[in-house]
Amino acid sequence: MSTLFAFLHHLCAFTLVAALAMFTLIRQELTLASARRLQITDLVLGIAAGLLLLIGLLRVFFFEKGAAYYWHNHAFLTKFSLFVIVGLLSIIPTREFLAWSGAIRAGQVPVWDVSRRKRVTMVIHAELAAVVIILLCAAIMARGGWV
Repeated sequence: MSTLFAFLHHLCAFTLVAALAMFTLIRQELTLASARRLQITDLVLGIAAGLLLLIGLLRVFFFEKGAAYYWHNHAFLTKFSLFVIVGLLSIIPTREFLAWSGAIRAGQVPVWDVSRRKRVTMVIHAELAAVVIILLCAAIMARGGWV
């Protein structure tokens, strides 16, 4: 069972990273089709993040070394904290993409001013940078370090 949950955890993590990478669509001119793709990508990202959190916590409490080990491991605490921060940051793009729903349903390209686009782009870049640090923390944990 532990192997299954490890697999699911990794599957969700890679799905999350792939969804973040899909946000390169932001660089293109916004069209009705790309706006829809961004909304779908954001939904996939949210689902992957939610499942990743749930499965990760199940692994912590039931399938791996036990909660006491993880809650005293600095690499885990850094990784978990960054994940929560990324989750909170992702509210910014999600709110933007959800605001487009009315225009998209009406068959119109959403209006997206330059300052909002830059803010969303900065958030996505910060999320990607945090994911790199999360991966580093995971590697440190796998080696039993930073306890």
